Amino acid sequence: MGHTRPLTQVKYNVDGDLLMTVAKDKTVNLWYSHNGERIGTYEGHQGSVWSVDCNKTSTLVVTGSADNTARLWHAETGRMLHTWELPTAVKRVEFSRDDRHILMVTEERMGHKCGIYIFAIDISTPEQSNEPVVILRSSSAKFTAAAWGYLDKYIVASHENGSLTLFDWANEEVLRHASGAHEGLITDLQMWKDGSYFITSSKDKTARLFETTTLNPIKLFKADTGVNTAAMTPTQDLVILGGGQDSSEVTTTSSRQGKFESRFYHKVFEDEVGRVKGHFGPINTIAVAPDGKSFASGGEDGYVRVHHYDSDYFTFQYDY
Repeated sequence: MGHTRPLTQVKYNVDGDLLMTVAKDKTVNLWYSHNGERIGTYEGHQGSVWSVDCNKTSTLVVTGSADNTARLWHAETGRMLHTWELPTAVKRVEFSRDDRHILMVTEERMGHKCGIYIFAIDISTPEQSNEPVVILRSSSAKFTAAAWGYLDKYIVASHENGSLTLFDWANEEVLRHASGAHEGLITDLQMWKDGSYFITSSKDKTARLFETTTLNPIKLFKADTGVNTAAMTPTQDLVILGGGQDSSEVTTTSSRQGKFESRFYHKVFEDEVGRVKGHFGPINTIAVAPDGKSFASGGEDGYVRVHHYDSDYFTFQYDY
């Protein structure tokens, strides 16, 4: 529904009543999450849109795109408020927890180094500063994703070589670097709601939980195919992994063999407890509703699927 090319990110607002989706077809869509009705689109990007986020009051939307821009939109009207021009494609955008800053992860391309640009946001005016407060640079491989830690003190970044970096961003300082966090490219990084730990997914066929301040690994979830995305459920002790065989090889496999299901694992015991079928290609992105009653997945097939749990899910007890 709503996209003609592979999905790159799906994201709920804080209240969970709105769902934002972006894809490689230049469109940014806004939906009602309970029934999948499309509210509208944010039009203006000239390339694939890689990332989207919304502030806590659901008044502003930020997007990052392969057209080397990040854009700020008025959530309700779809009016473009500001465009930030960056040297390369913007792979990840995220509002800080207090909504006063936005981080933007840029690609390494054409002699330009990758970076995490942090811009201050002034909600009282549409005009925003084009000067970043801070630019964080990578001392190892290029960045793939980043997220704000608790109280916005830290930023955690993932790298192409499977390593993680913890920044004290205000002082432009690297506090910790975990070199062998994963054995392959880290595809996604999602923070727990209080910022104390986070989940990563990787091409090394695993997802892992890490503590934010130490970058110590806490849990390991093993799949039998590359994992493109991983999310945590707020009410049950579960994590959801999405992935599948690479799209370049998909023509030779059925959706059953391609392993395109959303997989549920127990967060504590690391065992797989269930799967949800549906996509015809690899799952690129998963987001869980803040109330824990549903989740959304976006696939290489161009579809967004919103799953509402039945009552059995909420009474599920793991036998250990």
